[in-house]
Amino acid sequence: MPASVGNSKTRRGWKRRRLVLLAVIFLVIVWIVCAREAGRWLVRGDAPAKGDVIVVLSGGMPYRAEAAARVFHMGYAPEIWVSKPAGPAGDLQSFGIHFVGEEDYNREILVHLGVPESAVHIFPDEIVDTEEEVAEIQREMRRTGMKRVIIVTSPQHTRRVRALWRRLGGGQLQLLVCAAGEDPFDADHWWRNTRDALAVVREYLGLANVWAGMPVRPVAH
Repeated sequence: MPASVGNSKTRRGWKRRRLVLLAVIFLVIVWIVCAREAGRWLVRGDAPAKGDVIVVLSGGMPYRAEAAARVFHMGYAPEIWVSKPAGPAGDLQSFGIHFVGEEDYNREILVHLGVPESAVHIFPDEIVDTEEEVAEIQREMRRTGMKRVIIVTSPQHTRRVRALWRRLGGGQLQLLVCAAGEDPFDADHWWRNTRDALAVVREYLGLANVWAGMPVRPVAH
């Protein structure tokens, strides 16, 4: 084989490898950009403003309660409501074990951070998911004549809370969603740890359920 033919094949092979390398680099860049936007898009919080009440959604302990205490001390609302997630209290009672719910810990966090105990109120009914939480908040606001609520939740949860509020008919009730800055969620690199990755997947599945008209229902109590 003439040397010129061998050199020509070598050059073509190098060009193909270079094109493949460039394609891989391009795909990696696209993935990073899209992945970051996927995390950032979920975060849609409002700047704190005056409201009638602050609500701490269940989950994200202790970060949501910490953020709620901060909003309270900034003077944006005179009281804080705390969600009461369903727990295994009934099952544990048969073993003689007293169950301390997340709502009790959140109340302790708030009081520890200087919120007067008289300003903290726990919802009487248990909830199993965000849909029930939002519905409960709207019912209590209508019952008490309140007009604007400040809901404190994790950053990645803010967009879904807003979508649920509209879906469940907030109507004239005004909503502010405050993202808990204390939460360690990394919107730019959420794929680097299982906590954030699972949170992003859960939020997109939850949003898909809201957009589809909520065919997936909460677990029966």
